[in-house]
Amino acid sequence: MVGTMALLQALIRTARMVTHTPRLATGLPPDEEVYLDLPDDRLAPALAAAGLGDHRPAAAVLAASREAAAWETRDRQVQRLAAFARNRPEWFDAWSYAAPHDPDVALLRAELAVRRGWESPARAELLHDVTPLIAAAARAEPADPVPWRIALDHARGTGAPHTEFEARWEQAVRRSSYHYGCHVAALQYLSAAWFGSHRESFAFAERAAEDALPGSLVRALPVRAAFGALHRGPDAPGRGGPVLRERLDAAADTAVALSAEYPAGDPWPAEVRNVLFYVLIRLERWGDALEQARLIGTRATSFPWDRISGDPLGQFLQARDGVRIEVAATLPLRGTRRREKAGDH
Repeated sequence: MVGTMALLQALIRTARMVTHTPRLATGLPPDEEVYLDLPDDRLAPALAAAGLGDHRPAAAVLAASREAAAWETRDRQVQRLAAFARNRPEWFDAWSYAAPHDPDVALLRAELAVRRGWESPARAELLHDVTPLIAAAARAEPADPVPWRIALDHARGTGAPHTEFEARWEQAVRRSSYHYGCHVAALQYLSAAWFGSHRESFAFAERAAEDALPGSLVRALPVRAAFGALHRGPDAPGRGGPVLRERLDAAADTAVALSAEYPAGDPWPAEVRNVLFYVLIRLERWGDALEQARLIGTRATSFPWDRISGDPLGQFLQARDGVRIEVAATLPLRGTRRREKAGDH
């Protein structure tokens, strides 16, 4: 009898998936329209020009964000440009030669050097040699917090003690109290994977989120902590003990509320939404996950999927398909139209 009931339940689940999965694609772009790390409208032309060897649009983009004190935007720009220069350095070499004392050159040079150091087997040694470049970038534009985000990444890579980390963190927040990139760098240092614990990372993230301004991405910092716990394992030994399900759900709820403040397909919260999507999947909150997939739209991001697979875009698309199947399996075979539209789970 038990075997018969199990078989019947499996057949019903299969019927639900077959019936509803195609309809749940509503609001999701086709796979071929989803791209990884799509640049925004300001950065895309600069990257295209850099690909042709012309550094001037990239220089104009970074100069504009510096002059406007748009530090969040500037941080994203320098990370994308450094990633591009890592494999296509000719345009940056030409810019460095033409304007060796440009503060934007100094910043990009420091970011690029840290990235190269991280990728080397001799990471700690190479990163120690990068210290003067970070100091030069900080001197070139004293109000800019981005060199201090780089310094926090550098502290993690060199295994700097907590006292040194705290000194760099103080310099970062003195320049921008709610700078998201600096907060993420600090959270990584304090994570169980590096020099902290689940307890430390959650306490830091939750405190920062409570203090942040409405609409700030810092308000989603707890979901980054949740990702760290779930990816590493919330019960990992020696790192602060298990993370309660209630704490993980609260982190997801805060990020869901923040995501709802931005339009669908907005590039600004794209990475936060991708992290949230992963966390909701791990928490088996299928309806909420499907809604985030719709809000992500065409904007998959490398993080967090590159921590799971060598094919981050393929991993994102596979996760999206899996969520549709799970939502479909919860819907009754009849009378589902209204529930599907609402993304009911």
